[in-house]
Amino acid sequence: MNFEIQKRALSTVIRDDLDALVVLWPTQDAELLASKDPIAALVKSALQHGDFEHKAGSALTLYAQAGVKTRHLVIVSVADGSPSQVRTAVNAAWSVLKSVKVKRMGVHAPFDLTAKTLQVAASTLAQASYSYTTTLSQAKPRSLKWVVFSTPQVLAEQRAAVAHAQALVSGIEVAKEWANRPANHATPAMLADAAKSIAKGASFKCEVLGPKEVSKLGMGAFLAVARGSVEPLRFIVMRYNGASSTQAPVVLVGKGITFDTGGISMKPAPEMDEMKFDMCGAASVLGVFKALGELKPNINVVGLIPATENMPDGSAVKPGDVVTSMSGQTIEILNTDAEGRLVLCDALTYAERFKPRAVIDIATLTGACVIALGGVRSGLFTADNALAEMIHLAGESSGDTCWRMPLDDDYAEGLKSRFADVANVAGRQAGAVTAAKFLQRFASNYPWAHLDIAGTAWRSGAAKGATGRPVSLLLSYLLIQAEQKTLKLAASHRK
Repeated sequence: MNFEIQKRALSTVIRDDLDALVVLWPTQDAELLASKDPIAALVKSALQHGDFEHKAGSALTLYAQAGVKTRHLVIVSVADGSPSQVRTAVNAAWSVLKSVKVKRMGVHAPFDLTAKTLQVAASTLAQASYSYTTTLSQAKPRSLKWVVFSTPQVLAEQRAAVAHAQALVSGIEVAKEWANRPANHATPAMLADAAKSIAKGASFKCEVLGPKEVSKLGMGAFLAVARGSVEPLRFIVMRYNGASSTQAPVVLVGKGITFDTGGISMKPAPEMDEMKFDMCGAASVLGVFKALGELKPNINVVGLIPATENMPDGSAVKPGDVVTSMSGQTIEILNTDAEGRLVLCDALTYAERFKPRAVIDIATLTGACVIALGGVRSGLFTADNALAEMIHLAGESSGDTCWRMPLDDDYAEGLKSRFADVANVAGRQAGAVTAAKFLQRFASNYPWAHLDIAGTAWRSGAAKGATGRPVSLLLSYLLIQAEQKTLKLAASHRK
């Protein structure tokens, strides 16, 4: 999907040859209603008759309206014009148009759109019009290809917002594509190929390690999870170099369990098909790198994806087995269904070699986080207050929100083992926290944060599918970091 923005008046936009035109109508519209524009006259009449109201999502739908060249016209209220109200309005407009074959759409705001509002409108429209087609024999691909936003005034920040939205949508759709694919269409090797395809160009590097290389590194925890699968593991190392080589990178670590049966600690059959989504952390890293390639920010980023299936054949790791991680710490595997933390802990140790400014791991890690936060906010775990504040800010500004959870040392008591340095589970209570405490043991040499996205990465039921979260949060965080670095560099040059 392609976006652009133009400086236009509503009176000229209605003469454009579009398949559909959506007009975002604000509550503060006295001047608009007093104008001689034919759209204003329609709205005024509808308000007087009670057929339209200043409530986000309230819509007027017209076809082949006199004086309007576009076939389908939807006027939708954005109420106070806040991002959440705009999101509601755009969803309402698309619900009217989704059954229509719309290739070219205009979205006009007869008021000044903020950069944030533009991003929300574009990403909401892309999300609403997205359709998965890869494994359908008679797929109906998305018809909407081109969207032009228009507003009476267009500033540089709004043009930048559209570029941001374009990249963000590209990244989210990469994440959704790979998370939605069935496991036989998203094997570790296929993920590695996708990473190579994304990490092209002068600013990128991509290295893929197989079982032999991972064994030489001493990644015993990662290898243990992969033992039961006939699909060979892949350890994917992506690098985006957008700044000086002296600048420490941010490292993103995405859990890449391409299918999770639970291993010997087998999951129940109902809804096990959804365990193809257990690599949403990995998919989000792919999505972020796709967006980085389009935006080219001044920052260095490393993406680490430990990718494998968790299967229960005769060679699979057993409950009670003890393995040695890359860090040298031994782990008693009490539950083979707590495998995500095992592949992540070795990746977190590997991350040390990059001397990172920060490391963020992203994982569909625990059902306990779903119970705690539902599908609204991702769980954020970190002992670093500055990092927590920055990630939280990125979540709030992007609308891809998270919530900080505790990491008190007392929660680690349940991870003690008589037969190893640490156990991989600690019982049912505070399961999301104890999982984070396990990971924290392997991330002590740099600022670290863990995002548990088990509740936010996909939806179940009739709307089953990946959400593309937390690509927006991560991209927002990285762009904030890049901007801060740029400002600091500029300040140092002025001295």
